[in-house]
Amino acid sequence: MRVLKDILNMEKEKANDKILSYNDVVLRRSDLHILNDQIIEFYFSYLTSCYPSEDILLVPPSIAFWIKECPDSASLKDFVEPLRLSQRKLIIFPINDNADVSMAEGGSHWSLLAFERNTNVFVHHDSSEGFNIVHSKRVYRSVVSYVASDSKYIDCSTPRQVNGYDCGLYVTAIAREICEWYVFRPKDMEELWFSAIKGKVTPSLVSKMRNEILELVRTLMVKQ
Repeated sequence: MRVLKDILNMEKEKANDKILSYNDVVLRRSDLHILNDQIIEFYFSYLTSCYPSEDILLVPPSIAFWIKECPDSASLKDFVEPLRLSQRKLIIFPINDNADVSMAEGGSHWSLLAFERNTNVFVHHDSSEGFNIVHSKRVYRSVVSYVASDSKYIDCSTPRQVNGYDCGLYVTAIAREICEWYVFRPKDMEELWFSAIKGKVTPSLVSKMRNEILELVRTLMVKQ
């Protein structure tokens, strides 16, 4: 019995081993087993490196969660102002359905809320349509006065996930497409990224995203 306990403790220690430090994100071995907050934060940080611009802000999951659950307006103001939301032209928030501030990495579903300044609109993308609408609207109501008080909110038709666990991968894939659209779109283009997401974010692409992210982590591990 003691030997089994020692083995379990060794496995637990290995799971907590730090495998990568990337910008301000630390990944541990256990993070590779499931797409959690840390993996999304890592990938958002990677996208920020790929598309470096003061106009673009990809908000880490922990910050988006605190914005959603912040208990009072004074604390929210102190927390949000350093993000300089009013100066950003594209802001992407990962939305999680966790409402328990005492539970780290809780919740069971991810979606994405994006703000685009030229059209002055917040767009919610949910691969399980409508599941996270309450949570996305809470983030919208929390930040709208800091971003643009007259902006609108819309729920957009989004490619549907075909299982119960790929929602986080849809968030990473959609975030990448939005960033790519923003950087490479014609400057006089008034249309948003909807057609790009509809055409590119397919179940096949999303299923490949998992291996793509893991391979990215391995590549960066070798370089560090």
